[in-house]
Amino acid sequence: MDYRSSIESSETLRNKCAACYRQFNKMEHLVEHMKISYHSGHEPTCGVCKKHCRSFESLREHLIGPLPKQECKNIFSLRGCRFCMMILESPNARRTHQERCQFSSANAGLTTRMAALGLRDKAMIDYTSSRSPKVVALSCKMVGGGSDGSLDLCARVCITDESDNVVFHTYVKPSMIVTNYRYGTTGIRPENLRDAMPLKHAQRKIQEFLCNGEPMWKIRPRGGRGRILVGHGLDHDLDRLQLEYPSSMMRDTAKYPPLMKTSKLSNSLKDLTQAYLGYDIHVGIQDPYEDCVATMRLYTRMRYQKHKTEAYPQAADAQNRSNQVAWRQNEVERMSPDEMLSISRSDYYCWCLDSLA
Repeated sequence: MDYRSSIESSETLRNKCAACYRQFNKMEHLVEHMKISYHSGHEPTCGVCKKHCRSFESLREHLIGPLPKQECKNIFSLRGCRFCMMILESPNARRTHQERCQFSSANAGLTTRMAALGLRDKAMIDYTSSRSPKVVALSCKMVGGGSDGSLDLCARVCITDESDNVVFHTYVKPSMIVTNYRYGTTGIRPENLRDAMPLKHAQRKIQEFLCNGEPMWKIRPRGGRGRILVGHGLDHDLDRLQLEYPSSMMRDTAKYPPLMKTSKLSNSLKDLTQAYLGYDIHVGIQDPYEDCVATMRLYTRMRYQKHKTEAYPQAADAQNRSNQVAWRQNEVERMSPDEMLSISRSDYYCWCLDSLA
C-alpha cells in the first residue's frame, strides 16, 4: 500500500460511525449522518461487536440472517438467547436463561377450560381495589358490518393487568347491523351479541377506568393517575370503540421502533410473539385475552431492558440540542466518532424509561 492509500484508509477509519460502523470519506459526511441517525444507547445492540441496529429485526439479520457477521454468528449460536438477543457467559448459562426467557401460551390448559365455561367474563371493573393496576393491556375482536362485511365493528373487548389477570371482559353490541360474524377467527355467534353490553356503555366504562378519576387534559405519563395502555394497533381499537386517549400514555407494539421491520412497516403480533416470547398465537379462533397477554409480555420485556441513563434521553427534549440542526459544524468535526455518539439522542420514547417512573 502506498503512502497516499495509507492516508486515505486512515481517514476513512477515522470517519467511521461509532454506532452502526458505516464509513464515510469525509468528516462532514459523518457529521450529517449523526444529525439524522439519532443513534443512542436505546437502540438494539449486538452483544458481541457492539454494533447498533435500528430494530431487533435488523439485529437478527446481523446475527442469524442469510449474510450474518460470521464472528458474531458463531458466538451467538453458542451463547445467545434467541428471544431477548442477550449474550450469556457460557452455553450452560444460555440454556438455563432461555428456559426462563421463553413463555408458555396464555391459553394453555386451565385457562382454555375456564374460557369455555365463561368463567373469564367480567363485565364490571373494580375501581376501588387497592392493587389497581398502573399498566393495562387492551384488545378488541371485530365483526363485519356494511354491505360486504368489510367494515370493522367492535364485538368483544378484553383488558388485563401485568399479571395476566382479567380486569374487564365483555361482548359488545355494535351500533350497526352485523353482516359478517367472522366466526372462523372471532368465534362470535349472533347469540353472543343478542344481550351484549351496548357500545356506548362499554366505551364509558373503559374511558373512566383508563382515566382513573383524572380529566383527559390532565393525564400525563409520570406522576398522574391515568393508566398506561398497552396493545397492538391501538389506534384502530380505540377508533372502533370511539374512544380518545393521550398518545403519551399508549404503548403500541405495532409502532414501537425496535419491534418494527422498517420505519414504515410493523411486524404482526403473531410474528412478534413467536420471535420474542417463543410460542404461537392465533391458531384457530382468536381470543382477545391471548392478544392482551402477548402485548403485555412484549411491553414488559422491552421495559426491563437496561440502557444508559441520560438526563435528557430524547432528541425532542427542549433542553437537549444535540440532534438539532443547530449543531455547530466546526465544533462537531473536531470530535471523535465516540464523542459524537455520546451527545446523540434517540428520536423515540424508549419503554425502559417507564421503569424509572
